[in-house]
Amino acid sequence: MKLFPSGHATHPQWRMAAGLVLAQLRAQMALPDYAASPTLGLLYITDHYASDAQDILDHLSAELPEVTDWSGTVGIGVSANNAEYFDEPGLSLMLCALPSDQYRVFSGVAPLGNSEMSGFEAHTALVHADPATPDLTELIGEMAGRTDTGYLFGGLSSGRGGALQFAVGGNGNIRGHGAAGGVFSGGLSGVVFGEGVRLVSRVTQGCQPLRSGAGREREITEADGNLLLKLDGEPALDVLLADLQVTLERPQEAIDAVRATLVGLADAGSDGIRRTGDLGADVLVRHIIGLDPTRRGIAIADVAEAGMRLTFCRRNAQAARADLMRICAEIREELEPEEQTLATARAVAAGEAEAAPHPARRIAGAVYVSCSGRGGPHFGAPGAELQIVRHALGDVPLVGFFAAGEIARHHLYGYTGVLTVFTSKD
Repeated sequence: MKLFPSGHATHPQWRMAAGLVLAQLRAQMALPDYAASPTLGLLYITDHYASDAQDILDHLSAELPEVTDWSGTVGIGVSANNAEYFDEPGLSLMLCALPSDQYRVFSGVAPLGNSEMSGFEAHTALVHADPATPDLTELIGEMAGRTDTGYLFGGLSSGRGGALQFAVGGNGNIRGHGAAGGVFSGGLSGVVFGEGVRLVSRVTQGCQPLRSGAGREREITEADGNLLLKLDGEPALDVLLADLQVTLERPQEAIDAVRATLVGLADAGSDGIRRTGDLGADVLVRHIIGLDPTRRGIAIADVAEAGMRLTFCRRNAQAARADLMRICAEIREELEPEEQTLATARAVAAGEAEAAPHPARRIAGAVYVSCSGRGGPHFGAPGAELQIVRHALGDVPLVGFFAAGEIARHHLYGYTGVLTVFTSKD
């Protein structure tokens, strides 16, 4: 599998940004290591360009006639190899060269199971979703159930002027879109992949358990919908206040402490807190949205059930950096032959990982979806998050966006990053 051509740019005028991106793509497609005839475009734009989304898609489609399928969405920021465009005009595009019988573009009006999908066995899926979609968590779980592996990756659109998605399949427009030109809002869209498309994907957490006595898992022993009533048999509110070392007698101090605190939820027996003290990949971070002094309960932004595990946590930039490096190392180790590990370790130590992709990694391209609450502001400098990825994986083609929620497997996450790489089998 050859490298996927990719390009990115920023400019107040979208036509100038598109021109810069097209120049990068054409230059790469002329090189022997890059795919010359890709057919699937993954397109991400910042919300500064949202009003011109249809014109952008029409322009790129006309300039890249070999690309027959398109998918993507809008974000408050978009990502690329070693760069991010956060809260500014930005466009990031990657052209994937995949066998035509190994993927299908879908959308809310042309879902899995329609005539276009007849006979296609979905193995994994890249999913973009409108955060205003009702019953979104259930829809994501249902979508995962329609794939062989149950593995989804992607995120929720995060444009301030409303969500939009790109979905064009096969001979132009997906059947069922009517007069739509491939840009629409609402529901889920994306690309389902067959078994022949090999992916390696990991979730990185952006929060860390509190370092006090609260830094351990607790069992939810009583809950009423999204209201936690008892933790380890004790009133939930009392446990929270004790762990935060605050009291309602000093309300402002208590409010400030609670606002800075999040809860990490995990099903019993799943990957909760690791032995290192970090949150596992199964932990779903949710906000505390209220307190109930009468019932001594804690209201959270999700439905909880007795038997689930809970951890009080807070956002932590240092922990986020360390965990991102960890998942990059896991991906690298999975893709490299054992005999290459020492050589790669030396290359990383020498800074050579920032050069061309290591041939042992066999990475054709990558998609990185990060929370809109992360990015440069959280990691300390513009592009710092993407620089970590590049340092670990090398100079691989990469696209992505900053989402209002991240999707991995059948879960909807918050404050996480989802890194997925396309790799060859050989």
